[in-house]
Amino acid sequence: MNNNYMELRFKSTSENEGFARTCVAAFCLQLDPTLEELNDIKTAVSEAVTNCVVHAYPEGNGEIYLKAEITNDLLKVVISDKGIGIENIRQAREPFYTTKPSQERSGMGFAIMESFMDKMNVEKNGNRGLKVTLLKQIKTKEACVGREC
Repeated sequence: MNNNYMELRFKSTSENEGFARTCVAAFCLQLDPTLEELNDIKTAVSEAVTNCVVHAYPEGNGEIYLKAEITNDLLKVVISDKGIGIENIRQAREPFYTTKPSQERSGMGFAIMESFMDKMNVEKNGNRGLKVTLLKQIKTKEACVGREC
């Protein structure tokens, strides 16, 4: 049984998006993921952090909170902020919906996260902000013997 966790708190600047992505990727290496699984995780984390940077704090920088947990072969990543939040989460999850069309935003962040992870949940983070939970089951090498994973 493999159980572990890590937590980070960092400033909501675009420079820290790569830092967060790299930290989560390095953390999940203990599960020995495939290159495809690793890239999926990095892409989803990148999208979640970018959403915080672009949308959570329009009046300036705030903080982004990231927690990653491993339980057996399941990776759980929670990315949250205490920013302005989202009025209508269901609408925001629709592909191509964006509140920043003048910044050439595609409105695909949540759709991308959902497509690269096994499960995604988006919810309000208490009174302020948003919390995105990403789950990814890492295929173990033993489960892949004799078949393609």
